[in-house]
Amino acid sequence: MEEVNALRIRNNLGEILDRLNDKGEPILISKGRKIKAVLVTPEQFERRFLDWQADEEKRRFLDLVRRLRKGRKEKVSSLSVLRQLRGYLG
Repeated sequence: MEEVNALRIRNNLGEILDRLNDKGEPILISKGRKIKAVLVTPEQFERRFLDWQADEEKRRFLDLVRRLRKGRKEKVSSLSVLRQLRGYLG
């Protein structure tokens, strides 16, 4: 796995993104001799964080349902919530 410092990222972002895309390996980003972040391709992000994304979407949906149950006026209709539940809306 390649390690690149933050200054080099700033000065050569295009080149580093091309390398990331070509190799497909995550790139570690360091600042002050410590790893501060990791660059990954969108595909890697989706594979690795799919569960996190699903949990986040579920939490937002349940919050919306709870607010609708409390009788608060929302800009979202119950029909759109039902469509979201059935997977028609992203």
